[in-house]
Amino acid sequence: MNDTKTKILKESKSLFSELGYKGASVRKIAAKVGIRESALYNHFKNKEEIFLSVAKDIFASPFSFNSNEIQEQALKGKPFLKKYAMQYKLLSFDKDNESMFRILLIELLQNKELREQFMHDFHDKNIKILSEGFFIMMQNDLVRSGDPMIISYEFLSTLFYIRLQVTLLRFDSLSTNTLSTQFEKHVDFFWESIKL
Repeated sequence: MNDTKTKILKESKSLFSELGYKGASVRKIAAKVGIRESALYNHFKNKEEIFLSVAKDIFASPFSFNSNEIQEQALKGKPFLKKYAMQYKLLSFDKDNESMFRILLIELLQNKELREQFMHDFHDKNIKILSEGFFIMMQNDLVRSGDPMIISYEFLSTLFYIRLQVTLLRFDSLSTNTLSTQFEKHVDFFWESIKL
């Protein structure tokens, strides 16, 4: 990605976080980047395309492992789940992503393309990674046999809910201290319920 496009995404994320999707106009984005509005269109066709590009990073899976790496990590059992949850925790407490995550939750209800991107980039990829990991653990007698996809849903849904709680508490300027250990506790509880 070229420097201008990178700067557009960085400044857009900042404006979206500060002003929301509706408040961040192409004109404001171009001004913050320091380019003409017409020059911005050399990199993105419209504000929605910029927003979807920014959203892609927020919805990214904590892992971008290929199948060999998933197998290597999954053979470790609980440490695979711990590593996954810790990456998720880092995303949840990342203040740079916090405002954008709030905006994305609002926009998900209004933007079909964003919903499709969320399902593909966040939901499907995470479920695939976790399903592969749980299947490998089952094959190697680390966990009880079952439907790896259902087990993945069970594991991921609690992580997502904790992330949502973090966002809601911070939105009201309340403490998130009680949630800081919930990711680890979830892994411990979950592992005890599936291990052989």
